[in-house]
Amino acid sequence: MRVFVAGATGVIGQFLVPGLIAAGHGVTGSTRSRAKAGQLKDQGATPVIVDGLDREAVLKAVTAAQPEVIVHQMTALTSLKSFRNFDKEFAVTNELRSTGTDYLLEAAREAGTRRFIAQSFIGWNNARSAGPVKTEQDPLDPRPLPGTTKALAAIQHLEQAVPAQVSEGLVLRYGVLYGHGASDLMLDVVRKRQMPVINGGTGIWSFTEVTDAAAAAVAAVTRGTPGLYNVVDDEPAPVVQWLPYLASCLGAKPPMRAPAWLGRLLGGEMIVEWMTQGRGASNEKAKRELGWTPKYPSWRDGFPVWVEEFKSGKAA
Repeated sequence: MRVFVAGATGVIGQFLVPGLIAAGHGVTGSTRSRAKAGQLKDQGATPVIVDGLDREAVLKAVTAAQPEVIVHQMTALTSLKSFRNFDKEFAVTNELRSTGTDYLLEAAREAGTRRFIAQSFIGWNNARSAGPVKTEQDPLDPRPLPGTTKALAAIQHLEQAVPAQVSEGLVLRYGVLYGHGASDLMLDVVRKRQMPVINGGTGIWSFTEVTDAAAAAVAAVTRGTPGLYNVVDDEPAPVVQWLPYLASCLGAKPPMRAPAWLGRLLGGEMIVEWMTQGRGASNEKAKRELGWTPKYPSWRDGFPVWVEEFKSGKAA
């Protein structure tokens, strides 16, 4: 199929584009960087330089490519430093998930594109009530965490618009991404013992290794009915389990323990709530309907690989 990947040189795109080409698809990939256009060409894709928030440029690029499938992977998180001012840090990503999504959907209509796959997220935005693990049928948080109101609104917009505005609209909700450059800041913070287990660390987190995220998007090109899919690993886990394990993988001392009040001073209200009341996500639907199986079924499998990769990069 002819596939247009928006955000083709990001942390997921670097594996998604080769995966699509290996599966026999023709790929046009967008990037904001002229320097990265060569990377796409080397991978066998047709590069196009587009700002995802430039409506005319998006319409022109997509209609020229005439894709049968659009894959929306646009975010702007490379400079993320902290969760303290969440909506401020996510401002451009929020716009890409709202306005950027609208431009791509308009372009899909212009080009006659039938299938549209978009990246979303599941984690801090899960409702903090009832059971510890949520499915796609469970509502998102009706009480947004402090500082996440705009980010949650952008996610909700994307998740409602995509299935509603194209005949085959699928939304892939990734968990906390890690590996190959994703979340590397967390490794430095954990190594320096700057990420404590707050108030017992009872919040449940779900993780997604980057190559598993890309593989799910490749699968979604030809599999799955319209709707939401939680693309996470098989083992949602409380912070008190995964955080000490990550520290041990790094060869660091165990994380310190901190009460909620100190956590608020260190990281802000949002991170305290997520680390103490967060809910995980079930991947059963994604595995069943997309025919997708994560290469790293647990963070226990993926974290050691991530750490070694990180250390090798530091050494280089």
